[in-house]
Amino acid sequence: MDASDDIDLLWAPRPDELPDWFREALAVPREEGFIDVDGTRIHYFRWGDRSRPPVLMTHGFLAHARCFAFIAPFLAEKYHVVAYDLSGMGDSDNRPGCDADARGAELVGVAEALALFDGPAKPIIIAHSFGASVGLTALSLAGERFSGLILCDMMVLRPEVLEERGRQGSTRPGSGDPDKPQRRYPDYPTARSRYVLSPPQAAGEAFLMDYMAFHSLRRSGDEWTWKFNPEVFRQDNAQQGWQGVGKRLVATPGRKAIVYGEQSLLFTPDSVDYVRELGGTDIPIIAIPKAHHHLMLDQPLAFVTALRTILEIWHTDNNT
Repeated sequence: MDASDDIDLLWAPRPDELPDWFREALAVPREEGFIDVDGTRIHYFRWGDRSRPPVLMTHGFLAHARCFAFIAPFLAEKYHVVAYDLSGMGDSDNRPGCDADARGAELVGVAEALALFDGPAKPIIIAHSFGASVGLTALSLAGERFSGLILCDMMVLRPEVLEERGRQGSTRPGSGDPDKPQRRYPDYPTARSRYVLSPPQAAGEAFLMDYMAFHSLRRSGDEWTWKFNPEVFRQDNAQQGWQGVGKRLVATPGRKAIVYGEQSLLFTPDSVDYVRELGGTDIPIIAIPKAHHHLMLDQPLAFVTALRTILEIWHTDNNT
């Protein structure tokens, strides 16, 4: 599979004008497929030599694995990289009755199904936003099977900050109405106009916003609609315990690192202080300059550099 599978004239009418680094990243060979995890069909991508140390990546709420499709290739020279769609999102089927524990078990199940536990090196998890909370759950369920977790701009705010934002009308991650029918649009431009990021922000690289939007949608007859299943709102609303996520982050056993956007609304400089106050003094915390919550859409190459650095340090530590 190469870049032609991801680059469509609907979102990229002038593909030759896309940056070389992006087209070269998508041209890196990858495997795409589906696996069964506890009866649910899960979509995944795989890059790199399977004999290399494994890395497992997952995404934020209502997003999909392609948010790493232009990030993972930069890791594939040294690592065996897998990115998957959380159930009910992207091209994965929905998992009925899914809760936080089920999502964590699903991540472990993906690693099992793709033989990431079979080599001498344990997998490292890289997870963004909501997916980072899934990663924490996986560590709590099977921490001895993983080598570490890189949490990428997961929401970690003091409880009083969350309460104040709630009073100001800010919605929490994962909010939505599962009983509303999936919206349908008469054509792609109309559907594209309704794609927004949460929390709202302009993407630092606008073409990446177009890329993510296109792959968040699917054709349905002559219309367009979203790929995610509305049931994920019922399953995931309020279950993550955002008020206590800071304590949970610090208390969960296992090696952890944090990468966040310097201009993020969900992990702020005060979040750094909060994690340290809770006892997370041994957790490396790296800020990506000029990035908001969606690191890979704002500063993709700086994000790659941060991930490479953490992986290299951890891999070196494992071999000394």
